[in-house]
Amino acid sequence: MTRNRSLEIKVNRRPNGCPYEGLLHFRDRTYPCLLGKGGITTNKKEGDGATPAGKFRLLFGYFRQERINMPANQLSFHEIRPDDGWCDSPSNPNYNSPVKLPFSASHEIMMRDDRLYNVCIVMDYNISEKRKGKGSAIFFHITSPAGKPTEGCVALNPEHMQKILPFLSSDVTMTIKP
Repeated sequence: MTRNRSLEIKVNRRPNGCPYEGLLHFRDRTYPCLLGKGGITTNKKEGDGATPAGKFRLLFGYFRQERINMPANQLSFHEIRPDDGWCDSPSNPNYNSPVKLPFSASHEIMMRDDRLYNVCIVMDYNISEKRKGKGSAIFFHITSPAGKPTEGCVALNPEHMQKILPFLSSDVTMTIKP
């Protein structure tokens, strides 16, 4: 498979929808997606429940091997282990970084009981240039079966995620427009 230079995933709110209902545009296709319960914001803060606006490179991903058939792609994926976590505590030096559990500061558990992180792609939001309190654990992941909004991520149903996965690489960006 060739590198996917200049491929872009575009995300925006669904016209006349709830603040957390979005549209994801990729390779001439449009898919419904879910956003943060606070909609899209240009001034992201830790815990606000909003999805940050901007252009973010896809860095790497996690997956649950026992739950998903991972297609070949050009993005680095790591199998989720029971001790995988993600620090979301702005006062901790590991803020917005992967950590090993048990971990004393506030964190996400990557091996969830639900399906959300069966595929979980880390976007370069507040990672390359970290700013404490500007938001953490902004992922591209699977929707909840109940269609609930995210805490600030972009979520796609499993069938649509499977269609997109083969085209992903670290050259793909996600542009989220307010």
